[in-house]
Amino acid sequence: MVLTTPSKQIKYLSKVYRGTSHDYSVFKEDFPVSKAKWLEGYQLHVDLGYQGIEKDYPNLNVLIPDKKPRKRELTKEQKKSNTMKSKQRVKVENAIGGMKRYRFLSDRLRCRSISLYSKVAGIAAGLWNFNLTYCLS
Repeated sequence: MVLTTPSKQIKYLSKVYRGTSHDYSVFKEDFPVSKAKWLEGYQLHVDLGYQGIEKDYPNLNVLIPDKKPRKRELTKEQKKSNTMKSKQRVKVENAIGGMKRYRFLSDRLRCRSISLYSKVAGIAAGLWNFNLTYCLS
């Protein structure tokens, strides 16, 4: 899980989890309701993997896309709203892509140590932030 600023700078990177794990489960583990106070005042742009966040964290300002109803279509307003939300959320995807340019995170590797993989992910995030701060200006 990655938290970024609108300028694509990475502010938080969760530890790496083995196998498949749901985004919202990772969020609840990293930010229990009792410790989510510091997220108040920020606007969180999340995808549909975080369904239920508005109910569990009522004090957070969350923008989550509208889910398509079963056997029906979204209205034009909902589609337009989802498009606007995805335009904001794409900045997080760009930051993740910036980390993956260092290829350790995107290539298939024989690294079996989760702690080493988490450290390298942190280093890649730091290099991406350095690149944004000093190389692109």
